Amino acid sequence: MPKTKNLTGERFGALTALEPTTKRDDRYIVWRCRCDCGKTVYASSKKLIRGTIQSCGCSTVGKRSRGKPAEDIAGQRFGMLVAVRRMPSEKARTMWLCKCDCGGEKIAEKQALKNGRVRSCGCLRQRALGAPYKDIAGQTFGRLTAIEPTKRRDCKGSVYWRCKCSCGNEAEVTEDSLINGNTVSCGCRRQELKKNIHQTLTFVDGTCIDYLRSRKSRADNKSGFRGVYRIGDKYRVNIGFQSKRYYLGTYSDYDEAVQVRKDAEKELHENYIRLYEWWSGKAKTDPVWGEENPLTYEVTVKDKEIYVSSPLLAEMQKERKGKLTEIQARSDEKTA
Repeated sequence: MPKTKNLTGERFGALTALEPTTKRDDRYIVWRCRCDCGKTVYASSKKLIRGTIQSCGCSTVGKRSRGKPAEDIAGQRFGMLVAVRRMPSEKARTMWLCKCDCGGEKIAEKQALKNGRVRSCGCLRQRALGAPYKDIAGQTFGRLTAIEPTKRRDCKGSVYWRCKCSCGNEAEVTEDSLINGNTVSCGCRRQELKKNIHQTLTFVDGTCIDYLRSRKSRADNKSGFRGVYRIGDKYRVNIGFQSKRYYLGTYSDYDEAVQVRKDAEKELHENYIRLYEWWSGKAKTDPVWGEENPLTYEVTVKDKEIYVSSPLLAEMQKERKGKLTEIQARSDEKTA
């Protein structure tokens, strides 16, 4: 249950909170607010505090969409490339003509230059393709034993080796992947792990309880926080649950985006873990009750806010409240 906070007199953008009403928006108090333009607005405390609502709508009238001016990177170095001048944009992407140290030229996307994806006109790759490779014939890497090199090379110039797996299959793997331990089998190990994963992890309706508890970020996440993805100069927030993904908005401020994700995790994941632990414990002691009361959990998103509901939530809260009352009674008896 959300804690009640007195917002009287506080400002939220162009809105000033006047008084609470008897209405509720998903358990949150709805406040009567006055906009700077004079109109009256009703908004929940959650939406006011988070900044979802900041005016009656008047603040958006008359505003024009103005994009940021393109960054001038002329003269800046990116690997072997030096930006010379801006070229016509392609598919809404800023393109620059660059001069390479080898004397060649290349037209590259600005973002690719800045994040290091493009570092030369292509001469680096040509050099890598002709570079000598390390002889690892006969060496074993996990389940793979290197047999002989092939003529193939990857984009970094690493040579592909024909390898024999302990299961009997063969696979072609790059030298870098073998030495760094990125590839240790022909794929049989992954298949074995997939078969055994349901024996080691707890899944409920497609949701891994162990994953929710650990809350690890995806390996391809670039923002630094799980569920927050950088899109240009803004941050998009998503949250996944039961094989579905819910969109929670796009924000200019990184800290705000992270807070939105944390609030969603508390509302969705933490509540689900508590409900699952309570339900599984009760179902073990009373299997008949577990069959008659399956674990259901509904999720809805409204105005980029996430809400959850379950017929078992009220029963769990009632039971926990009764236990707390019983504990308090015992404590009062001891002190009496």
